[in-house]
Amino acid sequence: MGYFLSKAKRDYIILERNSGPGSFFHKYPRHRKLISINKIHTGRQNREFNLRHDWNSLLSDKPDLLFRRVSSEFYPPADAFPLYLSTFVKELGLRVRYGVDIGRIRAVQSGTGRSYILTDQQASDYTCSVLLVATGLWVPQKVEFVGSELVEGYESISTNPEDYKDQAVLILGKGNSAFETAQSILGRASRVHMLSSSPVRLAWQTHYVGDLRAVNNELLDTYQLKSLDGLVEARLEKIIIARQKEQGRRRSGGKKKEKKGQLYLTLSKYVQNQEKKNSSAVTGEELPGYHIDNFPTRNPYDRVIRCLGFRFNFSIFDSSACPPNSENAKGRLPGVMAWYEGKNTPGLFVLGTAAHSRDYRSSAGGFIHGFRYIVRVVHRVLERRYHGNMWPSTKLLTTQLQSWILKRVGEASGPYQMFEVLGDVVLLRGSHCEYVEEFPIQALPQFSSLSGHEVSNHGLIVIVMQYGKKKIDYLGRNRAETDWAKAWKSNFLHPVLYYYDTLPTEEEMKLRPHGWPLPRPKAVHHIVEDFLTEWEGPISHIQPLRRFLEHCVQTDLRTFYAESCFRSSLTHRKPPLFCQQGYLKQQGVPHNSQLWRHIHDAGLMPTEQDGGTSGADPAFPNYLAQAGASMSSGLKLDL
Repeated sequence: MGYFLSKAKRDYIILERNSGPGSFFHKYPRHRKLISINKIHTGRQNREFNLRHDWNSLLSDKPDLLFRRVSSEFYPPADAFPLYLSTFVKELGLRVRYGVDIGRIRAVQSGTGRSYILTDQQASDYTCSVLLVATGLWVPQKVEFVGSELVEGYESISTNPEDYKDQAVLILGKGNSAFETAQSILGRASRVHMLSSSPVRLAWQTHYVGDLRAVNNELLDTYQLKSLDGLVEARLEKIIIARQKEQGRRRSGGKKKEKKGQLYLTLSKYVQNQEKKNSSAVTGEELPGYHIDNFPTRNPYDRVIRCLGFRFNFSIFDSSACPPNSENAKGRLPGVMAWYEGKNTPGLFVLGTAAHSRDYRSSAGGFIHGFRYIVRVVHRVLERRYHGNMWPSTKLLTTQLQSWILKRVGEASGPYQMFEVLGDVVLLRGSHCEYVEEFPIQALPQFSSLSGHEVSNHGLIVIVMQYGKKKIDYLGRNRAETDWAKAWKSNFLHPVLYYYDTLPTEEEMKLRPHGWPLPRPKAVHHIVEDFLTEWEGPISHIQPLRRFLEHCVQTDLRTFYAESCFRSSLTHRKPPLFCQQGYLKQQGVPHNSQLWRHIHDAGLMPTEQDGGTSGADPAFPNYLAQAGASMSSGLKLDL
């Protein structure tokens, strides 16, 4: 955001409590390997396309200011990211003030509007009308249960595998931090069990990069191949971690004597004396193995480790400035509007990982390769609201629309990474259109106010990238759809076009079909998934797209040689749009030199004075009247 504000020459300051940027990554992830891919070699020189596979670089106008400058590893070391951020700040000359620890944020209302006052550790105040909060998630997520004080936290555990030698370890959680921890000690611990309320979710099945990544999932092998490790499910609020009161007794089966101070997992329902439920010591009769002799976690553990992720720091906000807890993500995130302004906190916007509540567990907004585009969205919202600048758009002839769409779906990184969240909006205007890139589609009802663009009576097309909604075996034989006539059955990421004659309303957004990113449109078109993500097949991709666009704009969008345009101009009341916007404006290409000489010799080329006749269709030049063509139009051709 500092880059965008600096480029627009806005008055801003970045406040950072530590001595450098990205200090979170000096400690986390604890085992020092990032899971954001750094694919340097794609076989392409297209920078926009390459950002689809570069999950660490930030956006700027410097083509070489990329993460690859600090690391060439596919899964980079964590220390590389603060180094990259420092390089980014230095080369772009961003205004950052380090060592400023904001402890309180409050909102005040005055005659000039709402403003925010930030107070730091020196009791100094900073006042602003727009506050951009990008503090990430760094407060460890905890769950209170009996014995939680006996549990070690991910933020403080030893990362030396030797410290776990021949120990039985129970890990609470099944996310990437939990599996990262498990993977680091697999070769030393005697057994590693993982417990959470829900089964493990694999990123390659859910398409959510925050779920378990393959780089961390070695324990799944040792679990399924029966090598002492395993996964279990239980609600954390219902468990008790305790030491057994009676020490040193033998258990049935002639097992070795248990170590002193080992920890047992039991369930609150097995604790007989309700008054003792707050005690972290239990009797043998209160252990689950006493009630169910094959209970999965009946044996004791040497260590229990909490790896439950992180939450947003709400504590620095006064009640007048605090955004509400999100309805999803167990309230760990601030609730924001579709344009990332805090709910009930006008002028306060949330950026980065903390803004993930809008697409939690569905897209990439919680990660660098996703939120870098959200930051650009917020900047465009700010430019519109406070400076009157319209959302950037490209004006196209309608005959150019198909090519532009194919270019975007083939290379654009924003909609590709932020699938089902950011989409391109095409505003139809008859013979031309406006192409608005990367708009937050959940904010479509507010499109005009946020972007400054109006929707005409010709309607609009929204282009988004989507995965299929059907649950399938993603490694099974029938996992992919290749028949363009069944493109709507595509399972992998593919472009989908929604055509509306008017903007969807707030009510329609709320009532949209389950799992749909947008309300039911007047017409919808799926471009069949492509193994190479190159949607350029003439039959499978381009022709079906053209037919759909022709349906939306109600005109022929085929391209023609100049010879065909010449003939149709003489024999039809209304030539195809391509001929009107190309050949009849001296932009056509003759199929051969003989035809060009014929046109020139016949005197059919327009001259300077052939500007038009009052009352005539400006798209229908005068020289056609000399050839006996009718001035009336309106006949829709099917050439």
